[in-house]
Amino acid sequence: MSVRQRTRQIGALLGFDNQQLTRLATAVSEITRNAFQYAGGGRVEFALDGQTPRQLLIIRVVDRGPGIRDLDRILRGDYSSRTGMGLGIVGAQRLMDRFDIQSPPGGGVTVTLGKFLPKKVAAVTRDRISGITAELIRFGPHSPMEELREQNRDLLATLEELRQRQEELVRLNRELDDTNRGVVALYAELDEQADHLRRADEVKTRFLSNMTHEFRTPLNSILALTRLLLDGLDGDLTPEQEKQVHFIRKSAESLSELVNDLLDLAKVEAGKIVIRPADFEIPNLFGALRGMLRPLMLNTAVNLVIEEPEGIPTMYNDEAKVSQILRNFISNALKFTERGEVRVSARLSEDGKSVIFSVADTGIGIAPEHHALIFQEFAQLDNAVQRKVRGTGLGLPLSKKLAELLGGSVSLTSEPGLGSTFSATIPLVHASTAAFNDVVVAPDNLDQNRVPVLVIEDEIETRLLYEKYLRGTGFQPVPARSVREARVLLETIRPGAIILDILLRGEDTWGLLAELKAAVQTSRIPILVVTNADERQKAQSLGAEAFSNKPVERRWLLEQLHHFTGRRSLRKILVIDEEEVSRYLLRQLFPAKTVQVIEAGNGADGLRFAREEQPQLIVLDLVMPDLDGFEVLEQLRTNPRTAGIPVIVASAKTLEADERSHLDSRGCAFLPKSALSDGTALAALRQICERLGLSEILAENEPHPAASTVTP
Repeated sequence: MSVRQRTRQIGALLGFDNQQLTRLATAVSEITRNAFQYAGGGRVEFALDGQTPRQLLIIRVVDRGPGIRDLDRILRGDYSSRTGMGLGIVGAQRLMDRFDIQSPPGGGVTVTLGKFLPKKVAAVTRDRISGITAELIRFGPHSPMEELREQNRDLLATLEELRQRQEELVRLNRELDDTNRGVVALYAELDEQADHLRRADEVKTRFLSNMTHEFRTPLNSILALTRLLLDGLDGDLTPEQEKQVHFIRKSAESLSELVNDLLDLAKVEAGKIVIRPADFEIPNLFGALRGMLRPLMLNTAVNLVIEEPEGIPTMYNDEAKVSQILRNFISNALKFTERGEVRVSARLSEDGKSVIFSVADTGIGIAPEHHALIFQEFAQLDNAVQRKVRGTGLGLPLSKKLAELLGGSVSLTSEPGLGSTFSATIPLVHASTAAFNDVVVAPDNLDQNRVPVLVIEDEIETRLLYEKYLRGTGFQPVPARSVREARVLLETIRPGAIILDILLRGEDTWGLLAELKAAVQTSRIPILVVTNADERQKAQSLGAEAFSNKPVERRWLLEQLHHFTGRRSLRKILVIDEEEVSRYLLRQLFPAKTVQVIEAGNGADGLRFAREEQPQLIVLDLVMPDLDGFEVLEQLRTNPRTAGIPVIVASAKTLEADERSHLDSRGCAFLPKSALSDGTALAALRQICERLGLSEILAENEPHPAASTVTP
């Protein structure tokens, strides 16, 4: 402890700051502790070396112990010891500017540590050294309590330094994230443009081809010919001729730039721009803008400020188009602002249905009479800055048309000399998805005896197909028409499985598939990808449990659901009876966990359900208004799809001998309805099922609640 105190006192008198003192005292203390622990004692010497360009404080720790084995391995950092030997040596070495250790066999250990004096400290003279010695004698070592306080202060200072470094690391990581998002956004935009060009129809292709041929070909010829003239290959030009050719070439270059911008605008006007709405967060959009625009900040007199948005929910619109509008606004503001700042912000509109993006600058400003003009194609304002950075006059009109495609608008507030504020009001939800704005909520009457299956599908025909496929089974479809609706539903229900289409109205769900499989809450939910895209390998690599191309087969779908949910296929029983009370009483005889009861209130519905649902057993009443039970039975037996289904006749009718004989000839069993009231129905039904070879139907008999009934 005294060595640590002396080191701090000497270091302080030599001008080291608190951080340097802590490192110096820690290193010396660690080496001294080793000397006492392994050699039983030693000697510590302090010296000042003035031969180096900067004066060097030398601390030498000498002991007469057994020396250090494996010294080379310790200094390389690949030595491990249960006692911790070697760790202190390596740590002390990192804290010092000079470090040397000598340990001859049996000759003890000599460790020399060196720390350069701070640059701001004047050279230490002999008189100064005498004064330092006098100070050390006068003050002496601190008490243990004072040393403990000093070490606590060192610890607090170290923790504060670590905190500051952590904040700096967080800031650097945030900047890196912004840059990465900018790169990702640029790649995404390039992918979108490439996809758009691939999908262009014949009209747009012909238009672009004609524009390229009719405009670019003569322009390239003009540029090439003017170059020949200026190079003097056919003789020198007169000064006046050379000046004229320069004017021609400059005009051709401007026209070439104009054609390029005009082609971009023509894509919008042709009505072939595809809007791809998707969920996105405005902070991420602004982060991407920071990354993209940082290389454009060449004028150090202008500061680009992008405010962090607050209180704005997730947008459901075309993020790439919104980004393009803002980039046009920002680049325009930077172009016409010579000093000051360009500030980008976003806020919710008063009705809460739109987001107002604003780009405010401290540039030259625009007179009120010119506000409408600058949003017209080819409009140019006459001023000194405009003449220096003259553009095509198409950037702002393009932004206006893009905003209108997104269902919004643009506006301008500006006065000469006071800067300008360009605003774009964009709906939170794009108008093309109006039919999908009523987010499907989880049904309040979810059947507790059926497994909910989230069906992410935008085609109504396919959703109805799944509804029919799962009717009468142990699975209940819960439809979602978009990724947005699927996320809302997943917050309220936990499905047993998910049926996922990949292409949903211009957006793909690969990202959703990867997101669901990466999240802890949803990673175990089996996902069945059913789509038109032939991407089986990609689906499986992202974690999908099964894959099928459309149209999917009912048998395959049910097999996959049963397999991945671990739920046995429910046995289906069809009850055909006019009286609702009788259907209710008969339903109570079958176990809820293993039997799905389908009810029909008349003979015609009963025949239809029997053909469609293929039940394992039919319970049939004889007295019904439209078709009596005998007629229903005849049609069941004459139809190949229903001829083999066992039938139990449950009726209050007293059968004549010929009627009973007729039922026997059709393989029917008879259950009198009187058994429902005297308590013998279950025993009688069990005997009938055993005789028909259906005893497993009543194997887990429990009361069947009314909520489990499905009426197709």
